[in-house]
Amino acid sequence: MKIAVLPGDGIGPEIVGQALRVVDRLRSDGLDLEIEQAPIGGAGYDEQGDPLPAATLDLAKSADAVLLGAVGGPRYDQLPRQARPEQGLLRIRKELGLFANLRPALVYKELSRASSLRAELVEDLDLMILRELTGDIYFGQPRGQRKTDSGEREGFDTMRYSESEIRRIAHVAFGIAGKRNRKLCSVDKANVLDTSILWREVVTEVGKEYPDVELTHMYVDNAAMQLVRAPKQFDVMLTGNMFGDILSDEASMLTGSIGMLPSASLDANKKGLYEPIHGSAPDIVGKNQANPLATILSVAMMLRYTFAMDEAAQRVENAVRTVLGQGLRTPDIFEAGTTRIGTTQMGDAVVAAL
Repeated sequence: MKIAVLPGDGIGPEIVGQALRVVDRLRSDGLDLEIEQAPIGGAGYDEQGDPLPAATLDLAKSADAVLLGAVGGPRYDQLPRQARPEQGLLRIRKELGLFANLRPALVYKELSRASSLRAELVEDLDLMILRELTGDIYFGQPRGQRKTDSGEREGFDTMRYSESEIRRIAHVAFGIAGKRNRKLCSVDKANVLDTSILWREVVTEVGKEYPDVELTHMYVDNAAMQLVRAPKQFDVMLTGNMFGDILSDEASMLTGSIGMLPSASLDANKKGLYEPIHGSAPDIVGKNQANPLATILSVAMMLRYTFAMDEAAQRVENAVRTVLGQGLRTPDIFEAGTTRIGTTQMGDAVVAAL
């Protein structure tokens, strides 16, 4: 099984390095995993003038799964839009057909006090946000900037979804909900947007094929409020690309740190790109402060969703729980009474727990 490893920018190489130590430990136990690395984002631009070099895309297409660190950094902000690191990430998602983005928000008992909400509101929270990833306003055409008849500058983007795009992500959502607590909340803005009216209609139609899953609908503004009022009312949340981008980052803070959250982006055949949901954190690059646990947990998601190795995935997740139970914390999740350690030391601890 071949994994394309794309460390990217900022803290990406640091956190991916620790995740690869976990992969190496699993390989020493007999897992047949082949690793090949390539640049993406700013690293791709620096090497080849392209945030998604052709060789990187070829590697990603030939691999069974992709492990990515992070892309971006302030020194790339002045580049033309198509040369910016984030475009490499958007393009690889589109090229690989990764339409289903799974973002779990899991609150470990040991971290319930680290949340920005009261512990009783988030303790034992286990939420899955399913975000459609290749449509919506991020990809809709037409888009651009122009001058109006009066000479004023105007920017425009198009929110667009086809019935087939909504239908396929809905099937994934109902399938996941059926294996969890059989509750699915579809989030839209159907009181304002025609795109959301279609979204709600199609999700409702697909829901008739899953009578054992309870389907509810919620407007996105209310969903944002409910996530901080009573997050445990949700099990699986299904939404579009832009709403999912915002809601999943909001949900990340329920867990205490964005540094704890992995993600999976899957195609129709369960090939996936796995990455932490945090950014490149240029302010802490090289300081041995980045939390590698989200990337390590992304490896666990890879084992589960692409390679169907639930036992190996559970081993990795149990190792993370063990380390947290030992009171070991990187700076983002440090609190009184725990032991503050760095990126490398957290990797040491997880490997030892394995």
